[in-house]
Order: sequence, then C-alpha cells, then structure tokens
Amino acid sequence: MDDLSEQISMTYTPEHLQALREALASGEHRVTYEGKSIEYRSVADLKAAIAEVEATMARESGAPKSRQIRVATSKAL
Repeated sequence: MDDLSEQISMTYTPEHLQALREALASGEHRVTYEGKSIEYRSVADLKAAIAEVEATMARESGAPKSRQIRVATSKAL
C-alpha cells in the first residue's frame, strides 16, 4: 500500500493536523506521526494535505461546510 492510500484510509486527529501545520511552519516536507513518516514533494502538497485533513475532520464532526461567495464589481466608464 502506498503512502497516499494509507493517508486516505486513516482517521485524522487534531494531533495529526498539528504535526502537518508544524511541518509547514518549519519548512519541513517530512511529517512523522504515530511511527509513520510521509514526505511531501512540495509546500503545495503539504498545504493540500492540511486542507484535506481539515475538511475530513469537519465532515466527521458534522460541521456544515463553510461557503463564501465574493462579488467584486466596478463601473467601467
């Protein structure tokens, strides 16, 4: 089983999310949690993992998905 498959099938915890955030803040691409180590190729991959963990934890907690709509207009004369 590859790292991505393991990550998808696991249940996320606040500690896992914290480990990802600490790695991002320190510039590390490797996250070690509960004896498992995952190395992300880029900061973008690490940010995507953080977003996935946050979304999964929100779904599991029953929290409604936050939606924002931004409208910007200008009068071109």
